[in-house]
Amino acid sequence: MTSAPADPAWSSQLGVTQVRVLRSEWTKFRSLRSTLWSLLTAIALTIGFSCLAAVVTVARWSHMSLEERLARNPVTIALIGVDLAQLALGVLGVLFISSEYSTGMIRATIGAVPRRLPVLWAKVAVFAAVTLAVTIPCVLIDFFATQAILGSHQILKISFTAPGVPRTILGGALYLTVIGVFALGLGAITRNTAGGIGVFVAIFFVIPPLMNILPSSWNDAISEYLPSSAGRDVFAIFHGSHDLGPWPGFTLFLGYTALVIAIAAVLLNRRDV
Repeated sequence: MTSAPADPAWSSQLGVTQVRVLRSEWTKFRSLRSTLWSLLTAIALTIGFSCLAAVVTVARWSHMSLEERLARNPVTIALIGVDLAQLALGVLGVLFISSEYSTGMIRATIGAVPRRLPVLWAKVAVFAAVTLAVTIPCVLIDFFATQAILGSHQILKISFTAPGVPRTILGGALYLTVIGVFALGLGAITRNTAGGIGVFVAIFFVIPPLMNILPSSWNDAISEYLPSSAGRDVFAIFHGSHDLGPWPGFTLFLGYTALVIAIAAVLLNRRDV
């Protein structure tokens, strides 16, 4: 009886592991043309509009009433760009997975990783890591750049170590990261770029303003639990009586995001590619 031939040494390198899937997704992420443009757009919006708001504030300061001056908060000015950058990162989150469905590349991906879920976990990890690495420097630049611009007015000067400031500034980066992961989950659910972006825009840009048509008591009771409102609490320097607060609100936002990713995981396992 002859013994079975031993497997060649290189065969051990063919197994599918989470680390190898991560490397694969990182390669795909940085090779997407939309990645560079979306990240550059997010950077430009985050830093550019915050600095522009600071410049406009300084230019108009002598023409402002006392009420208008008191309404100008330096931390809020520093984070104005976050509101705009969320759209660019949301679109990128959807594209990161929906583009594979539109090109048919998802078949090769699932063929290489038959268990499927490691692909989703890898996409979430890669996207979150890159977004956080980009947005943290952006919000820090926002703060120190706007402080340099606003420094001519003592009332607008504030230290980074002042109570609530580190949480607010870094909270802007956390919010942008999680909102991108939320959008990625929507892209996995819809498997369509236009559909994913449409749902994302509806949740974060259409539904919140529509709440204003409800009676104020209803609006106050419901709005604080919307994903957009809950997530924004983490980078708000002040909180109203109807807000959840920075960490409870952000925890709820994380819960919404986890739910979206969980739905995407179930559908990814059950659907035909």
